[in-house]
Amino acid sequence: MARRRDTPPPRTGSSETEVLRGFLDYLRTSVAAKVDGAPEPEAHAAAVPSGTNLVGLLNHLTFVERSLFLGETVRSWPSTFRTKDSVADVVARYREAVKLADELLDSCPDLAAPLPGRDGPSVRWALTHMIEETGRHAGHADILRELIDGTTGR
Repeated sequence: MARRRDTPPPRTGSSETEVLRGFLDYLRTSVAAKVDGAPEPEAHAAAVPSGTNLVGLLNHLTFVERSLFLGETVRSWPSTFRTKDSVADVVARYREAVKLADELLDSCPDLAAPLPGRDGPSVRWALTHMIEETGRHAGHADILRELIDGTTGR
């Protein structure tokens, strides 16, 4: 059983933007680390009756990042939980989506304004939703990774 040391919540600046982005970055790093290095094919195996698997969770989060921040259309949300791509490929694709989303967010100084090129939602809402979505699935990933090879911690 591998025990990873827990990383405490971030100590961010005092502005609302710094707090929101700091917590989002913390969760993004945690969930990617939980999937990175997971053994194949166990990372693709469903550990619960719903079919949820470790790689599928990160694949889904990639689509959420790209949809929410970059405005890409997702035709079927259930299909975003399925992929045959390798663990390494899914982790790399997630990190690229995060990089692109961060570049967009760097150009958004006003949390009350809509995301660039859209009528809504506000940047504040998008950041809060992405924190909730990533945190929820990071918790799922914690359990799935422990079931796969005993790895714990964040």
